[in-house]
Amino acid sequence: MAKQITYRRVYEETAPKDGKRVLVDRVWPRGMRKEDAHLDEWLRDVAPSSELRKWYGHEPGRFTEFRRRYLAELRDARHREAAEHLRDLALHDRLMLLTATKDVDHSQAAVLAEWLTKKR
Repeated sequence: MAKQITYRRVYEETAPKDGKRVLVDRVWPRGMRKEDAHLDEWLRDVAPSSELRKWYGHEPGRFTEFRRRYLAELRDARHREAAEHLRDLALHDRLMLLTATKDVDHSQAAVLAEWLTKKR
């Protein structure tokens, strides 16, 4: 049975209900020390490609197209193994997807949470 999947900024306080804390960004969050992140894993290979991330530029008007392209990337060989691993984590534990993005509702973490929920 799949567990709860949520997402938020990596800069926010940790909580006991977080479950597994997984950073889903390709680059390390600016100003964050690794020991302060309290991560269980950093899955940079599940993050959008650098090309897609740069094209998107966190512009909300591009989110629908970003989401479409990112979901397609999750099926390619470069992302597949990390995506499957994340899916396995979601089946066995609560999962907190973390990102440094300010607008988390228009981020890869939001797309991943939706994708994982549908994959249950």
